[in-house]
Amino acid sequence: MLPNFIRIVNLKAGIFLALASLLLAAGCFINTPSLFAQETRESKGHEFWNTFFQGASLPKPGFQLKFPGQSLFVDYSKYGEFQNLGQTHYRFSVKNYPGLKQAVGEGIYPNMDVYKDPQYYKLKKQGLFEENPWEYLNSKDFEKAFYVWTQAKEDPGVKMFYIGKILENAGLIAQSIKAYYAAIVYFPRSAAWSAEHSFVWYTAPTAISSIQRLCRDYPKLNCELQGASFDIQNGESLDLSKVIIKVNPGKIIQKSVQERINEIPRLDSLKIVEIRGTGKVRMVKFANGEWQMRVDGKPYYIKGITYSPTEIGLGPNMDHNFDVRWMFTDKNKNGIIDSPYEAWVDNNGMEKVKKPIGDFELLKEMGVNTIRLYAPNNPVNNYDPTLLNKPLLRDMYKRFGISAIIGDFFGAYTIGSGADWFKGTDYTNPQQRATMKEVIRSKVMDLKDEPFVLMWVLGSENNLPANYLGVNASRTNASSQPVAYAKFINEVAQMIHAIDKNHPVAVGNLELGLVDYYKQYAPAIDILGVNSYPGKEGFGYLFSEAKNRLDKPVLITEYGCDAYWEGRGPDEDKQLIYLQGNLRDLIYNMPGGPGVGNAIGGVVFEYLDEWWKAPKDPYDHQSTVSQEAFPFPDGNDHEEWLGIVGQGDGKNSPFERHLRKSYYYFKSVLNKIPEI
Repeated sequence: MLPNFIRIVNLKAGIFLALASLLLAAGCFINTPSLFAQETRESKGHEFWNTFFQGASLPKPGFQLKFPGQSLFVDYSKYGEFQNLGQTHYRFSVKNYPGLKQAVGEGIYPNMDVYKDPQYYKLKKQGLFEENPWEYLNSKDFEKAFYVWTQAKEDPGVKMFYIGKILENAGLIAQSIKAYYAAIVYFPRSAAWSAEHSFVWYTAPTAISSIQRLCRDYPKLNCELQGASFDIQNGESLDLSKVIIKVNPGKIIQKSVQERINEIPRLDSLKIVEIRGTGKVRMVKFANGEWQMRVDGKPYYIKGITYSPTEIGLGPNMDHNFDVRWMFTDKNKNGIIDSPYEAWVDNNGMEKVKKPIGDFELLKEMGVNTIRLYAPNNPVNNYDPTLLNKPLLRDMYKRFGISAIIGDFFGAYTIGSGADWFKGTDYTNPQQRATMKEVIRSKVMDLKDEPFVLMWVLGSENNLPANYLGVNASRTNASSQPVAYAKFINEVAQMIHAIDKNHPVAVGNLELGLVDYYKQYAPAIDILGVNSYPGKEGFGYLFSEAKNRLDKPVLITEYGCDAYWEGRGPDEDKQLIYLQGNLRDLIYNMPGGPGVGNAIGGVVFEYLDEWWKAPKDPYDHQSTVSQEAFPFPDGNDHEEWLGIVGQGDGKNSPFERHLRKSYYYFKSVLNKIPEI
């Protein structure tokens, strides 16, 4: 998973929403809409989207504005002129300041005349505006936070973005949309820096995705942001003079839910313009630009999860292949593999007899159709087929309908390359390249005809900076060798295609780093795999930007949230709210949906808590200390609490399962997603 907040240096796009989420982490939940009403029947096509768009009722405002302006649908063309739309020299020139200020309301640029509001004077007398505005981002006193930020001496685009966020948290949804839109219209090039100036993020794409999300999740507003786009080149550069931005703010229009549903395309009526693959699993592109995975000619939406049920007490320092031992472990020596077939659910201690049900059955009931696992190497970096229990995986596929995404680390953690840990995998080193290529060739040759294989993934966040040494450091030089890395991915993907005609190849990336290099040097990649931990709102502008920059189907290869709040204890609700927002965004952008249409599925990280992950903590103890700052709701990452299923007090490992609220949420949703 995405390790450290700091490690995202030089990676942009969806990561920037993660920064915003981290800054706003604690206490910012507002009536997050559930994906489905409780009593909704199984539905397909437009009936499904009818249910999806039920959304949430508008929340009760946390405070009232004296001058809220006119309607949400402000026609900016009445008050000024849009110039060079979609170009580098885009700007909006205001012609009628008084009219526009009256239309948008107080606190929304160009109307910063909050001094006319009596409440402003009251707070000013208290000396409030001398305080640091950043300390108010998490404040429950939304009114104070709003007025403090209207007076903040920050970049105007950053300022307007966070005014929008405060208004959203306060339940003033229409006003927040106007604030986000103002940030795009006037300040599309605004950039916010990290405290140490090691990376920068841009507010405009996050503002675009925020408007789209709010119009989607609050259908009573009857709004849609139409025609907005944000294209950036050299966005990783810390020299802003080298960054090229093209923007079109689009227009917020009135549109009913039914009108939006009626516009959803029927993919079976569209012309297919591109097919990647000739065998069992193919990637299909339609005339409207949407991508779909097809298995044996039928649509397949990946409802995935990382499944690695590590027995408590095991870990990498004591067993090189600890992560695949679950395929063979028979702790009670009854001839049955433990976790897949004999795990039992602890119903809050109510059941006297623990009836075995098994993880495979629990995954099937949850609606999972795919697990992700990495084919293991032995201690001398060779592929050893005996480390995979193929009969077990065949049974998983045949009886439970679950396929497997098979990954190779591609030099991540120096696995497969034989590189020195501190130097990291070198993609210009001929010996390391040859070693990795041979290992992958061996895996593909051994597994290509197995029925459980769905696709291949190369790497796991290999584009992380080589100088990052945190808890999830991938230890490669891909970020400093982008051309060599992309060319090697292409070379290996071509090799896989030559050996195996039946399964597509994905790159396992962190966010959208290096995608421009993949476009230029790795055309053999079929799927862009993205690990993303953006925040409870969803994946932001990721799917739109991926389409603009690479135009390949996107699989979210990791998303998730821990179930622990630092200093407070276990917190299933925070995990649930976070995952609801993520899954809702994924489904919205699936093929045949109302969004971008390039999201072919997602893989939750992860099924079961693993107790080995916290450094310097015993493998038989579940750590309650954060491993790092992170864009989770409490601003912290607890690596050993990422499962949607827990292992209780650990005394009954590997059998005991505590199903968290998120498990039941996925169960209620995944089984209803139609294969459109």
